[in-house]
Amino acid sequence: MNNVLVIENFSAGRKQAIKYKKSIHKFLFKRNLHFQFVSIEKLNEIETEKFDTIFVVGGDGTINKVLPYLINTDKILGIIPSGTANLLASNLGINSISKALKVIDAQNIKQIDLITVNGKLSALRCGFGYDADVICKTMQFWKNKFGYFSYFIAGIIFALRLKNKNYGLIINDDEIDINASCLIAANSPNMYKNMFSVAKNSKLDDGLFDVFILKTTNPISFFLEIVKLFLGIKQNSKVAQYVQTSSLTIKNNITLGHIDGEKVKFSGDIKFDILSKKIKIFS
Repeated sequence: MNNVLVIENFSAGRKQAIKYKKSIHKFLFKRNLHFQFVSIEKLNEIETEKFDTIFVVGGDGTINKVLPYLINTDKILGIIPSGTANLLASNLGINSISKALKVIDAQNIKQIDLITVNGKLSALRCGFGYDADVICKTMQFWKNKFGYFSYFIAGIIFALRLKNKNYGLIINDDEIDINASCLIAANSPNMYKNMFSVAKNSKLDDGLFDVFILKTTNPISFFLEIVKLFLGIKQNSKVAQYVQTSSLTIKNNITLGHIDGEKVKFSGDIKFDILSKKIKIFS
């Protein structure tokens, strides 16, 4: 770690990136590192080739925007969580700026997988149905005002409005036709501040991603399944299905979903593939 590019998203979360700048500057200066700060909006104006390390001060959506600058390079990603959810950071055991800087200072590096979703990169997850409603329809105003709690409230509201949709899936060459109220393809399946995961035995570097399928529109059945997730009880049933795979195709036309917390409108088939150990990250 010699030349560090610090990418900031000043609108992420509760705009904590502004508060963190002084601490990050002090950290870099004390270690005699060459560094440059840039906002995420101006990243395309920077020659990233000269930097061996990239700090991202933002949330999961900000990290997603930086992935193209990291893949197939030797650059190392350092996450300083300041978004609304910060789920990838939580998966790596990073839950504050102090912890983030300690992790970076320790120089422990691992390589993690990524998912491609119709060619777009994802480090976290892609969701449809209930998951997309919660992520895409929670207003930025409420996220800025209440932080992650805004997702909790939205989660309850949309759980009372569950609707099934038909999905034609191809998983490892097996064709499945299902009705589901929520479908998630996840590299990092932890949710709600790392309180639970929608996958079994999931790892960021196992060469697989996880598919979670929720099949109920009954709010009581839904909440019982969430309780089971909290308790770590994850069994295939009439209500939920858990699959690990390296390839998935959704054959339906789906209008709304999200990739790493960023709203995406899809049309036509959606193809998922795993990219094994494609970026380096401080962990």
